Amino acid sequence: MKNLKKISELEWEIPKQGDMKVPAKIFASEKLLKFISDDKTLEQAQNVAKLPGILKASFAMPDAHQGYGFPIGGVAAFDSKKGVVSPGGVGYDINCGVRVITTNISVKDFMKKREKILHDFKRTIPSGLGRGGEKISKEEVLEVMKLGSEWALKKGFATKDDIKNTEEKGKIANANPKDVSQRAIARGIPQLGTLGAGNHFIDILKVEEIFNEKTAKKFKLDKENICIMIHCGSRGLGHQIASDYIKKMEQEYGLEKFPDRELVYAPIKSETGQKYLSAMNCAVNFAFCNRQLIMHRLRESIKHEFPKAELKLLYDIAHNIAKFEEHEVNGKIQEICIHRKGATRCFPNQPVIIPGSMSTPSYILVGTQTALEKTFASTAHGAGRAHSRVWTK
Repeated sequence: MKNLKKISELEWEIPKQGDMKVPAKIFASEKLLKFISDDKTLEQAQNVAKLPGILKASFAMPDAHQGYGFPIGGVAAFDSKKGVVSPGGVGYDINCGVRVITTNISVKDFMKKREKILHDFKRTIPSGLGRGGEKISKEEVLEVMKLGSEWALKKGFATKDDIKNTEEKGKIANANPKDVSQRAIARGIPQLGTLGAGNHFIDILKVEEIFNEKTAKKFKLDKENICIMIHCGSRGLGHQIASDYIKKMEQEYGLEKFPDRELVYAPIKSETGQKYLSAMNCAVNFAFCNRQLIMHRLRESIKHEFPKAELKLLYDIAHNIAKFEEHEVNGKIQEICIHRKGATRCFPNQPVIIPGSMSTPSYILVGTQTALEKTFASTAHGAGRAHSRVWTK
């Protein structure tokens, strides 16, 4: 805290010092900063600033807290040729993300059938630690890892609009299942279409306040109608991929190289770096498809009670991912590998989904040019951490 400088009401900086290659920037109010400084978040943000090829700064978003290697809420961009990729900058739940579904069902009508619908959700969508759903074949899991939500479209579990309104259209390129261990694949076989545990959830939401009528109308958000939020990721498949490559990088590069043993990394252009990115992309695609299957089952349950219901995907976005994007750096557009861990992409005019906690509301925002310039188009990811959210609402 002694090195922390206040830049503005909501922006703080730890200047570059020692082995730091760039400063660490923290976006938070003074109240939030007190929580952030209670653990090792600031220390972790400084350690991330020591990684090879990092650009501009190591960022911590408003809900940042201590994580594995990177703080959760951490953002870092790396030169795509000279930089590194770090599993700790993505996390164990690869492509943990959130989607929001709008409906034409009034709050009043839904409440009349709420218990029946929630019971059906619980019956058809498995949740809880380690709990699986319907087993699909190994061959189908391999296909899901390559195709993502396109697999669901082929099977009749998605619409073309669902695909269009998913980040990366539900399928990220350069995903080769050969780079995924058999153990990871085995963990994924029974878990497609399942929520998991922790702070993963399905929420039925009521729109309480609209700050921008024009944007709300464009997003089809209406105070009269419910919308639905799904928050989950790649389950055991993603966790195993992270574990496998953390171990591989430790063995290959030696822990003495890293500013923090949890910040293991490999050069992006190395064989190990490329294999991790490929395996991570497999988990990304699995998670997109996972949320799509959950949405399909929600549609079936709701349409059983409301045959004329329209359930449309507003947007689906990841908040644990490393991906290649083009951004302006030092006045020039260049390709970067950006790690967002517990942080949400927020390109200008893009829907931004910030899940709440058990006692706080969720928000649907829109990306801005300012975020693009300040944080490589990144913001908080929300999703309260203190209690499990499964089947609480």
